[in-house]
Amino acid sequence: MNIMHRKVARSMADVLRRSSTRWLSVQCCGENENSVTMKQHILAQQFPGNHLRGFCTVHSDPIGAALIDVVTYETVCSDTLEGLCEYFEQLVESTSHLKSGDVFYSDGVLTVKLGDKYGTYVINRQSPNRQIWLSSPTSGPKRYDFVSGGKNKDGKWIYKHDGRSLHELLQKEIREIVQRDVDFFNLPHSGSPRE
Repeated sequence: MNIMHRKVARSMADVLRRSSTRWLSVQCCGENENSVTMKQHILAQQFPGNHLRGFCTVHSDPIGAALIDVVTYETVCSDTLEGLCEYFEQLVESTSHLKSGDVFYSDGVLTVKLGDKYGTYVINRQSPNRQIWLSSPTSGPKRYDFVSGGKNKDGKWIYKHDGRSLHELLQKEIREIVQRDVDFFNLPHSGSPRE
């Protein structure tokens, strides 16, 4: 089973565990018959007592639509957190007054320790809510929702109470801490235009 099929299986399993129905629908628009059969096979292995039915529709099945959203969320979230981790590692290593700082990323939780003077940032996935949560020593806790970009734009993580993006907040706060220019807008899913 390849990586994509495992991701689909995990996503389907999560949705189905929260579902009270015993009928499982497999959304197949834009997919070939083999990929639908593979999804049904994966589901049958994980949920042997359930009845499977396949159909082809755009958004008439809330479970099928949610499965696509879960897979998209997991991919976008991983890209975002991995990009942030790499960039924070570069910043900590290249900033002399942050030599005691450290960056950890494990199981969807990014912890950026910037020393006693600046505190610790924690950025983590919240899969049940399909959000990224931020705990900032400067501005406090925030919950970000992913908003898709336009035709040539990357999507971004938005805090719905003020309309600011995660990368916009980090750009401002981290620039003040490292005392030089930073570029969080060059990272995945920061809302920047694609080349």
